Amino acid sequence: QVQLVESGGGLVQAGGSLRLSCAASGRTFSMYAVGWFRQAPGKEREFVAGISESADTTYYADSVKGRFTISRDNAKNTVSLQMNSLIPEDTAVYYCALREPVTHRYTYWGQGTQVTVSS
Repeated sequence: QVQLVESGGGLVQAGGSLRLSCAASGRTFSMYAVGWFRQAPGKEREFVAGISESADTTYYADSVKGRFTISRDNAKNTVSLQMNSLIPEDTAVYYCALREPVTHRYTYWGQGTQVTVSS
């Protein structure tokens, strides 16, 4: 069984930065691509950023491109999301998830961490 634990959320003013972390345990972390998602109140969950198993490919939602950076450290079983130039629209619960290598489905999810950006 895989466990994912996000941390690093909090309250920040617009224009500020936060760094989210996702720690994984229980499986071979490097086998999985990882994604960050977010869900704002009353909205659908949306993809934010993703990174391949070996970190050679990253991809971002248009809304965060140029402001957010995803990275991973397979030796430490962690993935990070550096968020800069935050805007109130970034307010949401942020989740990390592991994508199964065969089905390409995001199967394992963390509990989420709240990010609130004040104007």
